[in-house]
Amino acid sequence: MEYAGTASLTISELREFASFTPSEQRYIRRSLDVGLGRQDAFKLWGRDAGEMASIRGQYESYRDLPALRGQRPDEYGFADLDPFMGKLVRMAAYDLAQGGLDSFSAFRFLYERLLGAWARPWLPGAFCGAAALPQIRPDRRKTLLHSISEAAATAPGWSAREPGFYPEWIELEAA
Repeated sequence: MEYAGTASLTISELREFASFTPSEQRYIRRSLDVGLGRQDAFKLWGRDAGEMASIRGQYESYRDLPALRGQRPDEYGFADLDPFMGKLVRMAAYDLAQGGLDSFSAFRFLYERLLGAWARPWLPGAFCGAAALPQIRPDRRKTLLHSISEAAATAPGWSAREPGFYPEWIELEAA
């Protein structure tokens, strides 16, 4: 019966992804290609010079992903907090400033996949810290900070279950 539980969780991940705006879905797929090295993001996602520059910046912003994946800060101590949260907030600020993620839910969905389930407790703080930075336009700052629920910001515990659905580019065939 383990399969039935896994299948229903994957279906809920599919539904969550479907609830995001088309631009959030596109940004998440592109970001996973950049962050996980799945595809050549320039070739697949770069439609114009502006988007090519954004992808280049994203590759630069994500350069610390391997190091972040290897770090597991102590949830109760402060000794290893600076190197982890500093890099995570910088990366999150880049993503939020790009305008492709409009909510905490979309941010969390992406970063769970970029880092893994263990990072869930750190995501509300990284999101709020990044969204409150002056690099984020004030109107956007307000939208982003209003998108995180009190429940998400104050959750007493987090699932350790790894994500099962990683959305990818789908090539549509011409009819």
